[in-house]
Amino acid sequence: MKYFTTTSKASRRAVDCVIVGVYNRSKLGVGAADIDAASNGRIRDLIKSGDVSGEPGQAVVLNSVPGVKAARVVIVGLGKSGELDAIAFRKAVAAATKAIANTKAKQILNCLTLEPVSNSDLYYLARHTVESIGDTLYRFDQMKSGRKKPAMPLNTIGLAIVKRGDAAKVTRGAEHGDGISAGVSLAKDLGNLPANVCTPSYLARVAKKLASGNGKLSTRILNEAEMKKLGMGSLLSVTAGAVEPAKLIVMQYKGAGNDKPVVLVGKGVTFDTGGISLKPGAGMDEMKYDMCGAASVIGTMAAITKMKLPINVNVVVPAVVNMPAGNATNPGDIVKSMSGKTIEVLNTDAEGRLILCDALTYSKRFKPAAIIDVATLTGACVIALGNHRCAIYSNNDDLQDEIFASGKSSEDIGWPMPMGDQYAAQLKSNFADMANIGGPGGGSVTAACFLGKFTNGMNWAHLDIAGVAWKSGHQKGATGRPVPLLSEFLLSRAGVLP
Repeated sequence: MKYFTTTSKASRRAVDCVIVGVYNRSKLGVGAADIDAASNGRIRDLIKSGDVSGEPGQAVVLNSVPGVKAARVVIVGLGKSGELDAIAFRKAVAAATKAIANTKAKQILNCLTLEPVSNSDLYYLARHTVESIGDTLYRFDQMKSGRKKPAMPLNTIGLAIVKRGDAAKVTRGAEHGDGISAGVSLAKDLGNLPANVCTPSYLARVAKKLASGNGKLSTRILNEAEMKKLGMGSLLSVTAGAVEPAKLIVMQYKGAGNDKPVVLVGKGVTFDTGGISLKPGAGMDEMKYDMCGAASVIGTMAAITKMKLPINVNVVVPAVVNMPAGNATNPGDIVKSMSGKTIEVLNTDAEGRLILCDALTYSKRFKPAAIIDVATLTGACVIALGNHRCAIYSNNDDLQDEIFASGKSSEDIGWPMPMGDQYAAQLKSNFADMANIGGPGGGSVTAACFLGKFTNGMNWAHLDIAGVAWKSGHQKGATGRPVPLLSEFLLSRAGVLP
């Protein structure tokens, strides 16, 4: 994708499509006012006739507007004047993009960047533009037979600015948005692939391919024999009943010399039946998404390598399949983790924490500046926060605040959640050092407390993304979250935000 900035008026740029906005009560945005003046009141006439509205999400495409050099003008509703925020901005860009998605437009000029948007500067408006367009145009049809519907041939995105001095900031925002969008798309692809394709071995191949030809990125894959030698009894207990072998994927990006790395650990259960604690059949197809933590950290690695960030980042993915079988782990079995701690497995469907705890212990060898694990861990998180925010747990208040701020800036929002000895006490076991579940109350919290037992001496956070990693129903599919949040966190840590 190519990007450009322009101080030209909306009516004067010869592109395939220009995007302008109107507010409620017939107020025209900056670009719309210019188009209206150039076309002798065309937009105001359409507002009077009711064909154009300021309601958010509504978009109208005009072709060959007199006095306007662009082939198409998309007029999108922006809601109430003075109340445009980043979320509404992204929705407006998405609505405009959707309106022309089936055209052959190759160049878009977004003039909505001229509008005042609360709590967002031009850098973020450029990023939001690129990410929103990428999200809207994303499609997953690689598993369908027959002739594919041609994609919109978009190859250039323009961003309107007032001063030439803003060009560098806007261009940087667009380029960062391009990297994040690529990472989100990869995470979506991995999540949307069926479990008979996206196996632990497939994830390993994707990670290896990302490192191919990239001098700063290396990937190592550990097999089950190597994990057994390391003492990863907890992780291997989950894969005991599976035919597909487990993999431990270790990616290392070196962009900042000998600095301590940020380590991202992603839960990679490529299909979760629940094991012996078998899940209900209804909706079990969605358990292919139980590797979205892995998809998001691999997607984030793709984003930061494309952005060439000056930071060291490691990704660790324990990738397994959780299946019932004669040799599968039973409820009541006791397993020994890599840390030496023993775990009574009261429920084999609480398997994510069993693979993550060994991955966290393994990650200590990197002496991380910070470590963040990402997992579709608990249904309890969905009950607590719905499908809007991921849960943020941490043993460090500053790290939790830093992640929360990254979510707000990137519009990939989370919510700080509590931990404490009161919750951890629910994990007591009569027969082992701990149990893998703590009862029905505070299920997302006790899961975090379980992981916290393996993070002594580390600056650690846990993101429970069970509510945000995918959508169900007619919009069924992976969302690519929290790649934007993690990317923002790393951009900030790398010191490259304007």
